[in-house]
Amino acid sequence: MHGLIKIVGISGVLLLACAGALAKPTPSPADDRNTIVIVFKDGHRQSFALAEIASIDFKTPAVIVYKDGHREKLPAANIARIEFENSDTTVMTPGRAHFVGRWEVGDGNRSRFFITLDADGAARKSIGRPHGTWTLVNGEARISWDDGWHDAIRKVGTRHEKVAYEPGKSFDDTPSNITAARNTRPRPI
Repeated sequence: MHGLIKIVGISGVLLLACAGALAKPTPSPADDRNTIVIVFKDGHRQSFALAEIASIDFKTPAVIVYKDGHREKLPAANIARIEFENSDTTVMTPGRAHFVGRWEVGDGNRSRFFITLDADGAARKSIGRPHGTWTLVNGEARISWDDGWHDAIRKVGTRHEKVAYEPGKSFDDTPSNITAARNTRPRPI
């Protein structure tokens, strides 16, 4: 009887091992999280979701043409390389399109204001000198304002935060304040 239990036990383990080896994981949709990353000569990276891109024209300047028809120019002379990434090999970070929109953020003094990030890299805010530019760096929107302030909007878990740096500070310095950020017109990723 003891020998029969051993044989049944070993057979069960072997059967489970074979079933596990033959099982195929469920693949994600082809365009689900694939990105193209343009690495510039100065080291900063800009990510684009492949599902949103219709074409890339490598002229001077390079132009990304999105499926919705809008275009984004990139300085082709400053591009070091282009990398293709997918969710199987990299940690998923939000792409550029994730940050396009109107963000409600704090000013560090318990007041709120709005930051609008356009697909062409232009940025506007509802306080101070309103004009700035933005780019995607390591999965966060980095904004440089004409008044000298720098802001970053980043995804932290399931929420977003705005990190502010006063004039004279860089994105590598200790932030002047960190507040919650909310996209008032979110688009699906």
